[in-house]
Amino acid sequence: MNKQLLLAKRPVGLPEADTWNLVETSIPSLEEGQVLIKQLYISLDPAMRGWISDRKSYIPPVQIGEVMRAGAVGQVIDSKNPNFEVGAHFMGWGGVQQYTVTDGKGWFPVNPSLVELPVYLGALGMPGMTAYFGLLEVGQPKEGETVLVSGAAGAVGSVVGQIAKIKGCRAVGIAGGPEKCKYIVDELGYDGAIDYKNENLYTAIKRECPDGVDIYFDNVGGDTLNAALANLNMHARIPICGAISQYNATSAMQGPSNYMALLVFRARMEGFLVMDYAKDFGKAAMEMAGWMLAGQLKTKEDVYEGIENFHETFLRLFSGKKLGKLVLKVNEE
Repeated sequence: MNKQLLLAKRPVGLPEADTWNLVETSIPSLEEGQVLIKQLYISLDPAMRGWISDRKSYIPPVQIGEVMRAGAVGQVIDSKNPNFEVGAHFMGWGGVQQYTVTDGKGWFPVNPSLVELPVYLGALGMPGMTAYFGLLEVGQPKEGETVLVSGAAGAVGSVVGQIAKIKGCRAVGIAGGPEKCKYIVDELGYDGAIDYKNENLYTAIKRECPDGVDIYFDNVGGDTLNAALANLNMHARIPICGAISQYNATSAMQGPSNYMALLVFRARMEGFLVMDYAKDFGKAAMEMAGWMLAGQLKTKEDVYEGIENFHETFLRLFSGKKLGKLVLKVNEE
């Protein structure tokens, strides 16, 4: 039997437990060209909140009654597809369920002997690719510049700061609480940290970025974005990755109130989607794997167990009760 999490309703504000239904279904027999994958780990990402809202976006919303969309990594346990050998491991969009039957499109091989499987949902998965292309292609860092990162202890932000350091930049991270601030400096190598829960953002950014901000990598939006805009350097770049502070808002989304700073400093604020760079994922993953082997790029996966605990684990995305990449284990390896 296959445990699946189905979308039951469109939430208003922070999703409650009854937003989804957990059901058990039988696994269908394979047809020619299909493969059965036992999913081991599910990726939990802030983007999931947008996927269950019925509004125009870069991807169609999850429909009521459908399996909740999610990235996953798993192992082939039955195959009628010559490209998928039993026992091999793959990564793809398997959804929040224990097993998936697929024709293999959109699934990519991974090697658990190189790194642990959850890493393929983090630094070597979509969050890592988001950090890589968002900073290097959109932000275009130059040696000696100051890079400010919000959500710096999260799956994307933790990688952004490390890549900034690899490229010779000064990295300053914004995170919530002393533990996370200590983590990004002591473990990830950030040059400075700002605790948004206990400090005034405007004065703290001036303290940690005395020469101004050349790149602000935005994962948060809201007041944090406004504070960053107030400290820009001439020709600064702002890659817009996300706005987690706004995802569960029940009123109109708050935009930057001081956007005229973009004019004053001739700055550029640009949104991007990681899938726009899909053709170069392989190249990026190879470079990032090299940094990992050299000890220049560290990863942290925050793993919880049980598909039954999806909702409780999902809420950690918005409460801040996590460190690094949030992952849910749904089957034993």
